[in-house]
Amino acid sequence: MEKRFKLKENGTTVRTEIVAGLTTFMTMAYIIALNPNLLTNFAVGTPLWNGVFMATCIASAIGMFFMAFVANKPFALAPGMGLNSFFAVVVGNVAALPAFASAVDPYLSAYQACLIIILVEGIIFVFLSIFNIREKIVEAIPLGVRHGISPAIGLMLMNIGLGSNAGVYSETGGPFFAMRDFFGALTAASAKDAMGSGYAVMILNVVTMFVGLFMIVALDHKNVKGSVLYGMLFASVVNWAGQGIFLHSNPFASLGSASFVPPFGDMINTTLFKLDFAGFAQVGWFTLITLVITFCIIDMFDTIGTLVGTASRANMLDKDGNMPQMKEALLSDAIGTITGSVTGTSTVTTFIESAAGVAAGGRTGLTALTTAIMFLLCMFIAPIAAIIPAAATSSALIYVGILMLANLKKIDFDDISQTLPVTVMLLAMPISSSIGHGIGLALICYTAIKLFTGKSQDVSLLTYILSVIFLIKFFLPL
Repeated sequence: MEKRFKLKENGTTVRTEIVAGLTTFMTMAYIIALNPNLLTNFAVGTPLWNGVFMATCIASAIGMFFMAFVANKPFALAPGMGLNSFFAVVVGNVAALPAFASAVDPYLSAYQACLIIILVEGIIFVFLSIFNIREKIVEAIPLGVRHGISPAIGLMLMNIGLGSNAGVYSETGGPFFAMRDFFGALTAASAKDAMGSGYAVMILNVVTMFVGLFMIVALDHKNVKGSVLYGMLFASVVNWAGQGIFLHSNPFASLGSASFVPPFGDMINTTLFKLDFAGFAQVGWFTLITLVITFCIIDMFDTIGTLVGTASRANMLDKDGNMPQMKEALLSDAIGTITGSVTGTSTVTTFIESAAGVAAGGRTGLTALTTAIMFLLCMFIAPIAAIIPAAATSSALIYVGILMLANLKKIDFDDISQTLPVTVMLLAMPISSSIGHGIGLALICYTAIKLFTGKSQDVSLLTYILSVIFLIKFFLPL
């Protein structure tokens, strides 16, 4: 382990790395079921759902193996949120085209054709990574903006933890969320009226996330290694007990009818190397090129933002704000995307939940390797991972988000060319739920300020190009 991952050089141990990997896994285990839900329109149990489920586990693990052994970084990868929803919308639109509507299963046919978009994106990223173009793009982001990425992601994590991670449904509708519908209600009575029977569940979720958060803080104060993981486990126990005692429900009921046999056959029949090139050509080349460019832009800046922001939190950046082995980390991301396309899932990208593992002490590829092994095991134990309450993972997301705000002290708030772009980014990321869009807006603001203050020479050519690309993306309906 020492020879492979250079543990002493990175100030860590095998135990710390494994705990960090488990922590990351617990905060992002939701993607294992949510990704196939989103990509198949919640067709749970169908052959396509099973195929995407398997692809999610396999593609994520392979991407993390590369991250572990090639880049030696503690970052986890999985099909990106937002990108998977966008992919599902694209597949739905393609399925409605005349060429696909007459198929036996239009959605499956369209899905197999659209996977080629992901394949092309991954191949493009491999070349961009090998020739250091993606690394040059990272360096083109102004240093002040780079310092602001970490706290912006922190606010995004807190927004997820408090805002959208533990939704509640009831006979009155939903989803209802803690910040918007519980704390944001005019009175407790109005919240109860709006949520109906879901009000009791919401109270349990709120108690769970704050008990877990305070437990993490207490354990970290006592310098307990793995405080985030233990805090989540404690919060899970609180939630399970609350379900049994106050809600009179069995939190483990789903295990009774669960299957622990991986559906390899369904993946082979629906998604594994089922790339439909003939169907792909019928979509229209202009549309396809536009879609590939869109996926590339979103994925590139989501990945760059996550890597820079999380590495900053772990003090992995050099004095110029660059991360060593950035090329290898970006290449691992590209390999994950290609693997996703041939196994059957949307773009695989670096997950912001990696920050939870970094907060738990993860510093090397052993953290990523641990998370990868857990993803592979989930092909067999997915029902067990599914019983981890979302409210418990909220505790970790909120805590890690708070830690990531510390990077704000590196921003020169007396310099408007730093303050304005970073402030916009701090708001844009949690509101848009897109790291890439937040960075894009920050770049546009930075470039505009320099132009209007007569300091155009301070902006590099590549920064100008990136700003124009984002302007086109935001304003031209291609």
